[in-house]
Amino acid sequence: MHLFKSLLLLCYAFFVISANAADEIKAVQLYSQDELLSLINKNEHLSRVVLDDCQLVQDIQARAEVLKIPGYQFLWGDMLAWGVCVDADPERGIHFMHQAAEQGLAAGLEQLGRYYSQGKLVQQDKERAVVFLREASVLGHLKAQIQLAELFLEGYGSPYDYEDAYHWLYNAITADKPTHTKISNCMQGLEKLMHPKAVRKAKRPLNS
Repeated sequence: MHLFKSLLLLCYAFFVISANAADEIKAVQLYSQDELLSLINKNEHLSRVVLDDCQLVQDIQARAEVLKIPGYQFLWGDMLAWGVCVDADPERGIHFMHQAAEQGLAAGLEQLGRYYSQGKLVQQDKERAVVFLREASVLGHLKAQIQLAELFLEGYGSPYDYEDAYHWLYNAITADKPTHTKISNCMQGLEKLMHPKAVRKAKRPLNS
């Protein structure tokens, strides 16, 4: 009888350990590319890494430095820049953000443009910000399109790009009221700087 109870306890312990191991495997699963891009676009990528108890640091680093996956390069760069789950290293962080941007990651282009516009981590350079934000805008990044238009209204960039900026904003779709207001204000400001014929031309369907 004693042996039987011991076997039962052993089986129970094995079951508990197996269940805990299964939970642990679930806890450390890496984000899919689509999931990561969704987190980045909602600016929830860093908080998600912290929420996962910093368990994925080595995997994220490997996918950024070895596999050179743009989404992970951006995530790893942001972690380094702000010291999230790793020691802060802004210089390396910006380097990886540049790598993600060079591979055409819209979020990376937008963030670099925003940093150069604000002088955050880097020296303020609004003309350089225009370059990054325009590239992100071409890829359909709405936040970048708004920031680009705002820089145009401040006198930066080229007047030859006003029509494109107006065109993108004219076709933008958003349910967020503050964003909708920003878009309207930018369009009104651009209209004052553009020839009426250019405004009419900009009011064409997207990608036409």
